[in-house]
Amino acid sequence: MIDNNSEFIIQNLELIKMKALRNYLDKIKPNFEEGGKLHALRSVFDGFETFLFVPNTTARKGVNIHDAIDSKRIMSFVVIALVPALLFGMYNVGYQHYTAAGLMDSASFIEVFGYGFLAVLPKILVSYIVGLGIEFIIAQLKNEEIQEGFLVSGMLIPMIVPVNCPLWILAVATAFAVIFAKEVFGGTGMNVFNVALIARAFLFFAYPTQMSGDTVWVATESIFGLGQDLPDGFTAATALGHAATVGVPEFSMDMVWGFIPGSIGETSVIAIALGAFLLLWSGVASWKTMLSVFVGGSVVALLFNTFGAENNYMAMMPWYQHLVLGGFCFGAVFMATDPVTSARTETGKFIFGFLVGAMAVIIRVLNPGYPEGMMLAILLMNVFAPLIDYYVVQSNINRRVKRLNTNK
Repeated sequence: MIDNNSEFIIQNLELIKMKALRNYLDKIKPNFEEGGKLHALRSVFDGFETFLFVPNTTARKGVNIHDAIDSKRIMSFVVIALVPALLFGMYNVGYQHYTAAGLMDSASFIEVFGYGFLAVLPKILVSYIVGLGIEFIIAQLKNEEIQEGFLVSGMLIPMIVPVNCPLWILAVATAFAVIFAKEVFGGTGMNVFNVALIARAFLFFAYPTQMSGDTVWVATESIFGLGQDLPDGFTAATALGHAATVGVPEFSMDMVWGFIPGSIGETSVIAIALGAFLLLWSGVASWKTMLSVFVGGSVVALLFNTFGAENNYMAMMPWYQHLVLGGFCFGAVFMATDPVTSARTETGKFIFGFLVGAMAVIIRVLNPGYPEGMMLAILLMNVFAPLIDYYVVQSNINRRVKRLNTNK
């Protein structure tokens, strides 16, 4: 009985706090409305208010269906789903550094994770500060509400780059992606390409030495007394880089757990799977798209295993290694399922996902100079997503017309 009373008291205290915050926001809101002394910051206040509370207004005309899950809540689910991969990525950054320094046996979990945390945190801050800063400025100039799409993109961008990517380059890529892949198309929901992948593509083509090779995957400097400075020119190849130039590496569970060099958030299949479970359970992501990516990649990889040239190492890589290495899993779960840039029809989701997986493996095998094919595969299929939906819809229309004519 005491426990029930305590729980009742705690719940009421939380309600009182939320009500007090709601009352405070209502009190200062007139200052940010038309004619208020802080009207110039209306978009900033609106973004802060709608992040804390679901808006209590709906469309005043037209036929619409409304519920309490708005796009900010959907974006929040995606960010939460990214947390396991992010946390593991931080640990793996420290793990790779301490292993390269020969200190892993004597390092504690706190030291290893702390090093990775300090290495990754500045990249997250730069991504959000630059991206949200541009979003705020554009919202003010256009006198519109702040769009929430960058809540996810701001987390994705630092997770798909090597740990040694300089902060100023990351800032330039983030600004380029937000402006030219999103805002010029009209903002959130209007972009054709995945914003985070445009940032990575910009980095890959504008600063190739910062995104590929064997010198970018392991942090080489000590941070606030953690770790140690590694020798100049230290190298560590990714498993895909090794497969493209030397030969297919022997499969190990480290490839599944993620204890291998790679982009910050892309190495752990287990951590990505936890995020996938949350996205599927909440209904935020489509299982049709996600599953089809893996099916497409597996089918094409098996075809190359059977008919590919034996001197092409990537063609001979087992299908399951294609799925667990590089950004395949990360792209399938968090990027191919982007509701804005992927197919939206139910049948189209199967087609879109299958082609993404298939193209990723094709690019890996036929272009050894670029063993990571998922980025280009998704961007390519972003272009064709509207076309896929168009033909799916037309097929449905033609089938119904035929059925109608038959019944006459």
